[in-house]
Amino acid sequence: MAFFEYKALQASGAMADGRIEAGSRQEALQQLESRGLTPVNLAEKSAPAEAKKTASPGLFASGKIGSTALENFTRMLSNLLAAGVPLSRALVILHQDAATPAAKEKWKELHDLVVDGVSLADAMSRFPNVFPEIYVAMVRAGETGGFLDIVLSHIADFQARDKELRSKVMAALMYPTILVCLAMGVLCFLLVFFIPKFQAIFSGFGAHLPLLTRIIVGASEIVRGYGLLVVIGIGVVVYLLRDWMRSQTGKRFWENFMLKAPVLGTLTAKFAMARFCRMLGTLLQAGVPLIQGLRTASRSIGNQVLLDTVSVSIEQIQGGSQLGKGLSGCPELFSGTTLEMISVAEESGRLDQELVRLANSTESELDRRLKIAVAMAEPAMLFLIAAFIGTIFIGMVIPIFTLQDYIK
Repeated sequence: MAFFEYKALQASGAMADGRIEAGSRQEALQQLESRGLTPVNLAEKSAPAEAKKTASPGLFASGKIGSTALENFTRMLSNLLAAGVPLSRALVILHQDAATPAAKEKWKELHDLVVDGVSLADAMSRFPNVFPEIYVAMVRAGETGGFLDIVLSHIADFQARDKELRSKVMAALMYPTILVCLAMGVLCFLLVFFIPKFQAIFSGFGAHLPLLTRIIVGASEIVRGYGLLVVIGIGVVVYLLRDWMRSQTGKRFWENFMLKAPVLGTLTAKFAMARFCRMLGTLLQAGVPLIQGLRTASRSIGNQVLLDTVSVSIEQIQGGSQLGKGLSGCPELFSGTTLEMISVAEESGRLDQELVRLANSTESELDRRLKIAVAMAEPAMLFLIAAFIGTIFIGMVIPIFTLQDYIK
């Protein structure tokens, strides 16, 4: 049994509050109705004795709802609503079947708000850390249009494709990252442990070292003598750059730089365009108006250059222009062919379908380009690692051939 604190209106219009004991929230509401009370607020409170018996969460328990849990919640809620299950009952089922304590608690809070008369979209908007802005906008459109189950299915599909796209990018970057870390580790080992052995030999003979060897020995002395300060300095610089890049100016500068980079520019543009097209297309399929969809998609995409372009296009669309013409201000993201397809789709009334199709084709092309980029990066990075190690080896071996002159 649980305890519920309530505030309710009496038949006379006066406000009453108190606490009742019931097996569930529905039973508590029925008790209030049987007393002639109209509930205004009903919140579950644990009894003191039960609170002491309640086990504390495990060591690895997390209060955050992961993307997989949110996707499962969305998919299951869509299926339940499509099967004719009432929303409140569907939320109870999802609360009972939640895999983690954090999800169980969050779905229960969502259910309580809905039972209290709050719309599902408004209830979700109270948890911005769980439900993104684009999620809430689509749910609100689905509630208004009466096709919430279809909208939730679109959201689940979008979450799955977005997660798949991010996974492909992360998987492509993993191997080059490992190679860079390996190269840095080998370089530090050589500078700290390997080179000092040769330096002691050269010092014993009083040999005059070549320029390359002196540079390598100097770098070794700096790393050994001031390594901690160098690491701290690099950390401070990275922190300042990271803080600056979070600002609009920093984001804009970095994203413009990335868009103009030889290989990374194309990959960055394809990734941003694919996410934007899928977001906007999914919003339009959910019945969200174009202007609202553009604003929601641009804020959720996290790309400052794209946000600037969309902001200009919104002003032009409000003035009577088309979406294709409005997006033409950023050729790095939207090619002429893409803009033409968007314009034709807008004229024929199938913009939502065309945007989703563009997202699918762009993701396929991005996947192919990622594989090519990784295939090119592997030998290039191996060559750079070999060049670093080879340069150090040559720099330390050259003086050995001149040591016989000092021995004589």
